[in-house]
Amino acid sequence: MALRPARCYRRLKRPYTRWAVRRPKKNYIGGVPGLRIRRFVTGKPKAEYKYRYYLVADSKLNIRENALEAARMAINRQIERALGKGNYFFRLMSYPHHVIRENKMLTGAGADRLQKGMSKAFGKPVGRAVRSYPGMKVFEVWSPKPIDGVIRVAFKRGMMKLPGDYHIESTVVETSA
Repeated sequence: MALRPARCYRRLKRPYTRWAVRRPKKNYIGGVPGLRIRRFVTGKPKAEYKYRYYLVADSKLNIRENALEAARMAINRQIERALGKGNYFFRLMSYPHHVIRENKMLTGAGADRLQKGMSKAFGKPVGRAVRSYPGMKVFEVWSPKPIDGVIRVAFKRGMMKLPGDYHIESTVVETSA
């Protein structure tokens, strides 16, 4: 079955936590799905990199790991084309700790007679997400020269794959020689 749309998981609210009095083992999630993000760090972290750019979240929401991976691939591809391999440092700065659960229901003709559902159902784990808040840095790029135009295009392509609103911040780091 395909993933549910992002609107099902986007809102940042406290997850329902089961409190089983008779069977305390039921209080915990049985297992966590494997991580779908392939790389968190790309390129070479050198001290000479003077210019740093950040993609910063403006809204409070959940960002699913498949959206983070798609954005990471899009941003990295664009920067690698412009600068070449090894001439930059790129990092995903947030880790998806939050486990997304889903109470799977039957669908199709006659499913309403077989399953009515249940209020506050605990659900099975189906994925992970990052809980982002305004001001949280999601991606970071270091470069030896100013590349504002390249970063703007790359981060814009990444933002299309992420839910919510973001802005770009840049800083210049003074190297002590």
